[in-house]
Amino acid sequence: MQNEGTSGVIIGCAMEVLNVLGHGLLEKNYENALVVEFRLRGVPCEQQARYDVHYKGTLVGEYIPDLIVNGEVVVDTKTIDGISVHDVGKMINYLRIARLPVGLILNFRRAKLEWKRVVL
Repeated sequence: MQNEGTSGVIIGCAMEVLNVLGHGLLEKNYENALVVEFRLRGVPCEQQARYDVHYKGTLVGEYIPDLIVNGEVVVDTKTIDGISVHDVGKMINYLRIARLPVGLILNFRRAKLEWKRVVL
């Protein structure tokens, strides 16, 4: 699966989750439901993977993304008013830490899925 193809599959899964669960629940509900939907569709997914964060060669913490899909796309589930430039900036940092090229921010706050694809 290439990144654009993977992104389309992820968005399709997110739309299915939103259609079944409805909008406005906690982010973790959508994250967990996405894992189920990915499994049902045979899409490889890792939940809560851990990445070390270094500062000038010293380990200072870790980053734990919601999901890594197909080993290539960071997925961040949200229930926020709207995806902002701040959220996009955070995703860029996440992609740098995870050393992955593409991220998807999925917002389940409203009845219509809001999403933003971020490319490093």
